[in-house]
Amino acid sequence: MIALTGASGYIGSHLLQVLEAEGLPVRALSRSPERLPAGGRTTEVVEADLLDASSLVPAFDGADAVVYLAHGLGGDDFARVDRQAASNAAEAAEAAGVGRFVYLGGLGSGDDLSPHLQSRQEVGRILRESGVPTAELRASIVLGEGSASYDLLTAVVDHVPAAAVPDWARSQAQPIHVDDVVAYLRAALDVDLPVSKIYEIGGPDRLSYLDLMNLYATEQGLTRFFVPVPVLPGVDLWQRALERVAPEQLTIWLRLVESLRNETTVQDDAALAAFPDVRPRPVVDALRAAA
Repeated sequence: MIALTGASGYIGSHLLQVLEAEGLPVRALSRSPERLPAGGRTTEVVEADLLDASSLVPAFDGADAVVYLAHGLGGDDFARVDRQAASNAAEAAEAAGVGRFVYLGGLGSGDDLSPHLQSRQEVGRILRESGVPTAELRASIVLGEGSASYDLLTAVVDHVPAAAVPDWARSQAQPIHVDDVVAYLRAALDVDLPVSKIYEIGGPDRLSYLDLMNLYATEQGLTRFFVPVPVLPGVDLWQRALERVAPEQLTIWLRLVESLRNETTVQDDAALAAFPDVRPRPVVDALRAAA
């Protein structure tokens, strides 16, 4: 049985569809189970809260694997909340005798990671250092309608015809389509995992966020002029633009913008050997599939 946290979220809902289509037994966990559709033929929907440790041991009981897709970006203290949630899950999974964690984190390396990426990688470390073997998948920008990263891209390019952009928009990334992320997560449930392992995943193309903006504009038939300028206060510039587009998304988007200054490319190709049947699509195909 697979215990799925974050089942009502963007990646979680896509993965749940795949698991249900295969007829795999799933226990979908949510603080608000009413947000999930009624359990399918092989899916049980249960109420559980990662910040309520007492709710997790029964939720994980009998699980062969826990897929950990929960993380926060909206709150002021999201890193502390993510840390506590991961610690609770690690302790509960070990107590319940869970066979493995499968976790989706974020690509990035070095000492100057954004708070968002630092938190994503800290959660991975907490899970890996538990007594439960963990397959941590680290991804770059996820492309697909409903992805916060993709929605940020489309909001800016669709609504801003010309702008000076921070020079760090040149940082390299390896965007990946949501269906390819889900394929990796599904494969990680079966991969040989005697000890915890980090797998870096990404599409085959390396390009900057600025390149991605221009490529999306071309695919949409839009004429756009984005000029990188090194001296502008990047986040302030983006904040003014994003406030006009979608003020309700502002906090989450600004935290993603902070992460754009970090290079998010695959440095270790172990995933290619470990998951030979998963071959992510090129970025142009990913953008076309995301539309």
